[in-house]
Amino acid sequence: MPPSSKADKKAAVDIAAWLFNVVTSVGIIIVNKALMSIYGFSFATTLTGLHFATTTLMAAVLRCLGYIQGSHLPLSELLKFVLFANFSIVGMNVSLMWNSVGFYQIAKLSMIPVSCLLEVVFDKIQYSRDTKLSILVVLLGVGVCTVTDVSVNSRGFVAAFIAVWSTSMQQYYVHYLQRKYSLTSFNLLGHTAPAQAVSLLLVGPFLDYWLTKKRIDAYAFNFPSTAFIVLSCIIAVGTNLSQFICIGRFTAVSFQVLGHMKTILVLVLGFLFFGKEGLNLQVVFGMIIAVVGMIWYGNASSKPGGKERRSHSMSRSSQQKLGAASEEADEKKSVKESRFMAFLKFLHSLLFFTVYL
Repeated sequence: MPPSSKADKKAAVDIAAWLFNVVTSVGIIIVNKALMSIYGFSFATTLTGLHFATTTLMAAVLRCLGYIQGSHLPLSELLKFVLFANFSIVGMNVSLMWNSVGFYQIAKLSMIPVSCLLEVVFDKIQYSRDTKLSILVVLLGVGVCTVTDVSVNSRGFVAAFIAVWSTSMQQYYVHYLQRKYSLTSFNLLGHTAPAQAVSLLLVGPFLDYWLTKKRIDAYAFNFPSTAFIVLSCIIAVGTNLSQFICIGRFTAVSFQVLGHMKTILVLVLGFLFFGKEGLNLQVVFGMIIAVVGMIWYGNASSKPGGKERRSHSMSRSSQQKLGAASEEADEKKSVKESRFMAFLKFLHSLLFFTVYL
């Protein structure tokens, strides 16, 4: 197969992975919003535990059918991942309760610079000036769209700090573990989902009671609410899997930056389905800035030197030189594929935005 055909095929898979993540992420937000606002099911942590229980069941079925091969993940690495992931979930829920919506959104936006810092420190990644500026433009655009009132209190700040760092570490760890132990997305999800399901289902009801003063055993389940819970769990399988696929194929920073397209889509769909009360010139202006920043990021990070790993030492043998040359060729190939993927993905987001306007 010619190199161009292989690159196009990989780019098509990249696009499919991103679209899969966008559709499932936006879908689960809409379903959960209906579940909580219409049916009063406010037990977010327990619901997340059910999501991972469903994902565990899916992984077990796929393993029995032979689609997931046996793999190894050290217990210490598993425990660290589960710790980061659960602190992320709990931290986000507590941060939303203790902070204003504006400060909550600012905290979410700060995950991008934190993820950049993790890549710089642990992976020795260097970012070009254009890449850094494009990230700032994305942050500015999404901030203009979503940040309104901003009030800070000490306990809310602590909750947001824990949520931001644990989420960034969890996303970094997804990419790190897949790379270090040669795990596929299915393999990693098969290792982590059971531990997260057990821990969240044990802690979830107590945490939800602390946050909402409501007990899940006192909730009046009926057919519509149960149907929405089941639908939420089914979509969550796709959301969890697509997140692992995207971070594994790209990086946590790219996942965060391009993932803000979901924020724009949620805003657009919210205006379409729930009225245009919040739609104003500021929101539209913010959307345009964010999309421009995403396009700039896709272009800047794809260029040579836009985002690359620093070399620790010079080659001292011809074998090392050969290895470096091979690595550079692979990197250039990856850059071309990534650029093609980014262009098509942003074209898709612009199409959404244009149709809406």
